[in-house]
Amino acid sequence: MSASKISFAFVFVYCILTQDSLGLSPVILIPGDGGSQLEAKLNKSSVIHYICAKTSNDFFNIWLNLELLVPFVIDCWVDNTRLEYNNITRTTRNPDGVDIRVPGWGNPEPVEWLDPSHDKSGAYFNTIADALVKNGYVRNVSIRGAPYDFRKAPNENGDFFVKLRSLVEETYNMNNKSSVTLLVHSMGGSMALHFLQMQTQTWKNQYIKRMISMSTPWGGSVKALKVFAIGDDLGSLMLRESTMRTQQITCPSLAWLLPSPLFWKPSEVLVQTDKYNYTINDFQKLFTDMELPNAWEMRKDTQRFTSDFGAPGVEVHCIYGYNVSTVERLAYKPGTWLDGYPQLLTGDGDGTVNARSLSACALWRQKSSRAILNPTRVKTLPLPNADHLKILHDQRAINYIQTVLTG
Repeated sequence: MSASKISFAFVFVYCILTQDSLGLSPVILIPGDGGSQLEAKLNKSSVIHYICAKTSNDFFNIWLNLELLVPFVIDCWVDNTRLEYNNITRTTRNPDGVDIRVPGWGNPEPVEWLDPSHDKSGAYFNTIADALVKNGYVRNVSIRGAPYDFRKAPNENGDFFVKLRSLVEETYNMNNKSSVTLLVHSMGGSMALHFLQMQTQTWKNQYIKRMISMSTPWGGSVKALKVFAIGDDLGSLMLRESTMRTQQITCPSLAWLLPSPLFWKPSEVLVQTDKYNYTINDFQKLFTDMELPNAWEMRKDTQRFTSDFGAPGVEVHCIYGYNVSTVERLAYKPGTWLDGYPQLLTGDGDGTVNARSLSACALWRQKSSRAILNPTRVKTLPLPNADHLKILHDQRAINYIQTVLTG
């Protein structure tokens, strides 16, 4: 074989191996609350119901596993996935005999499909990943995943931020030193913002191309209050809000997602009763009256992560829905106080997050005009009638993402 043919063959092979990074920014998918698979291993001395398993030979999928979310069995799931809060250490832990881990670090699979069997009800980032593959991206090379224990807030996810920095650098080097795009959804956007605020601008300039955010609750959401009050059935008719609430109120991430005083005025009533009207300044009294003392403690633990809305220092594309009925106040009937089921008064948003929180990213654009050094470039894409979760499969959003990444 001639030298010219050998040279051509080398270039051809090299292009095949690196085609995913030539002209493309590799993507790291960062999921939101409930957006990562979780696995559990059991070695319990007692259980709450005779049908609950005490032990397991190995780790098994516990989220999302539809077989565990059926009547009666769900009580076992709740008891295994709830967290126990220690107000001395200011941390949470799994119940005795329960070990929970997040599988597949770096792999997009655990954030593409919450159900390993690929049941459609567990579809998450898969539609976006499929679209990117059609544009030349390669799973586990230029599409990576950053799953984490979404039950916990940043104060208990320190290892995640350390690992994420390493994953960004590894992905950068794997893809011909191409800077990385963080593609985030919901609470994953808040996690990514905190991560970027932790990094130096020099590091971000080298390793981060942009952040593409979908449905991020930048300033929290009134729905978090609703979950503390009555729970959330995750949009499933087979789940009871009250049952899910038992597990949900133990999660520090829920306290982190409460409305931020940066975006709600102290004059705005969030929970209305005939005895007292609770505002953003009344969370301590509200949780005391709800008999949820740990909720207030977890709020104190996470409040520092909502007090800084500084720009991330990278290019931002902010995609979110509007014109979807979204709870903005809980109104209890006279005589019920905080008992019973409140009327959910609604306003604009994406069905989960209020409009003011979703659109808060636009504030960075105003600030960046005054930032001579390292301004944050912000582009927003409000989508009418785009639901908080369904936006992940909304063709309008996917088309925009493809245009940004391949443009």
